[in-house]
Amino acid sequence: MARFVAQGYLRLDGVVPREINEEAIVALDHELPPVAYGTPLSKAFDDSTFIPRLLAVPAVAGALRSLVGPEPDVDHHAVHVRGPHEGEAQDLHGDAIIDVRPDAFDIQLMYYPHEVTADMGGTLSVPGSHLRRINETDIGRVQNLRGQTRLTCPAGTVVLVHHGIWHGGRRNDTGRRRYMYKIRFNPTVPQVRLWDTADLGDPAVLRELAIGFPWYEQATGRLEIYNRALLWRALTGDAGFDVDHWVTRVTNRPAIRGQK
Repeated sequence: MARFVAQGYLRLDGVVPREINEEAIVALDHELPPVAYGTPLSKAFDDSTFIPRLLAVPAVAGALRSLVGPEPDVDHHAVHVRGPHEGEAQDLHGDAIIDVRPDAFDIQLMYYPHEVTADMGGTLSVPGSHLRRINETDIGRVQNLRGQTRLTCPAGTVVLVHHGIWHGGRRNDTGRRRYMYKIRFNPTVPQVRLWDTADLGDPAVLRELAIGFPWYEQATGRLEIYNRALLWRALTGDAGFDVDHWVTRVTNRPAIRGQK
């Protein structure tokens, strides 16, 4: 969970069984049943599609519950296809309008039913970008950032991303269609200690939350650490948590003597 807060994504390689992958590839060539915004997950998808079986895979179900809790709402779902030798890539962007929530986040599930090779136009994302607020394609003019990742993965891979992460589909230079299926989930419960917190005091947690990324500026990059500490306070319910006193310094307001 600390790694998710720092990097903005959780990657589950090859966790979806082959039979679901094969069913999904066939289904993604056709229009999927629409889902109205805000539909509770338990009512959003029926067994006529592969989707309930995908979401029931233990690693996927567990990760979703840890990140957004039980019975989230479905914001929307969509199929993204990169055609053979398509010749263009998607601009780098964050999804939707600027989101100023300091203590909650949506999760986007990205599912890749077949192997994605380096030349198939896998999703590019920028680790650690999710807490820097932008408005959709504000960063569309940016071509490359140090430390960005371009997804390659085995069949049946699921990536769960914070709604704010900067990303974009790359150009497909192969003769095959590249599929990605996406669902955005909205939490319906406070996202506080929804995961196994037995190792919450492990020093590795603090090390994860203090990590830097190559594209961070020396000055502004400090704000990413600060915002992570705020999010970790919200997720754990620990109002005193900090990373090297980043938050403590700027929230210190000693009471005037004699005042309550």
